[in-house]
Amino acid sequence: MKPLNVSSVTEFQLLGFQNLLEWQTLLFAIFLFIYFLTVTGNVVIITVVSQDQRLRLPMYIFLKHLSFLEICYTFTIVPLLLANLFSHGQVISFSTCMTQLYFFVFFGATECFLLAMMAYDRYLAIYSPLHYSSLMSPEICTKLVAISWLTGVGTGLLPCLMISKLDFCGPNQINHFFCDLPPLMQLSCSSVYITRMVIFILSIAVLCICFFLTLVSYVFIVSIILRIPSGSGRMKTFSTCGSHLAVVTIYYGTMISMYVRPNDHLSPEINKIISVFYTVVTPLLNPIIYSLRNQEFKEAGWNFLKGMRSK
Repeated sequence: MKPLNVSSVTEFQLLGFQNLLEWQTLLFAIFLFIYFLTVTGNVVIITVVSQDQRLRLPMYIFLKHLSFLEICYTFTIVPLLLANLFSHGQVISFSTCMTQLYFFVFFGATECFLLAMMAYDRYLAIYSPLHYSSLMSPEICTKLVAISWLTGVGTGLLPCLMISKLDFCGPNQINHFFCDLPPLMQLSCSSVYITRMVIFILSIAVLCICFFLTLVSYVFIVSIILRIPSGSGRMKTFSTCGSHLAVVTIYYGTMISMYVRPNDHLSPEINKIISVFYTVVTPLLNPIIYSLRNQEFKEAGWNFLKGMRSK
């Protein structure tokens, strides 16, 4: 029930990293540099994959969409984070906060689905290379990508709608660097039990199931790799898959620790550090791991650079 004689909050103040005031300039420079590398790296991937005819395979179609997704994902969070560091506290309207929340959940959920699809694609490529082109044709790949995006669109609606229906009577200070679900629920002056449980169940459905499917794919991949007779070929494949799995584990692990829990048990400062990993760090690591460790992509990248220099 909404409290009487209490005005509703129309704007929020993001506190960001105000407990680290002496480090604000350094943090601003670090996050700006990471953001520049993230956007540049993902733009390069999209450009190279689009220009090179040899990279019209499903693996690179997935990679191109992942790169575009990472650009959108970081654009939702990092510019406001930088503004917060620059101004030592950013004030945003209620509608802007809800918009950021929606796109954060939308892009985050889409990435979960897309990473699971990419793991399945790698499994098919290693398990059945002779039938791979029929099992994962460009048409099937495009449909899987579309499913990932459309499912992400739907996933973002429910938590954003439920949060927007909560009553916020004050204070209006969000102890975070973006409009996230846990700190918003903490600020609400109405009961959040149903909202918290719905978000908890939705998080399990998206994060845990996608992570489980991704792990299952990599378990099967590892079992196939172990049967490779060549020691060097086995180590090379292990190295590549291990790098993929490490980045995926960081992303899913930090997200699960934040949202798959019925009760808040970590301090706001720890939550901010965890959030940095899945909003800033993994979008930078993904283009590095998925492209620079791929010989075919590196050759296409060098050919693209040579073509640019010759013009």
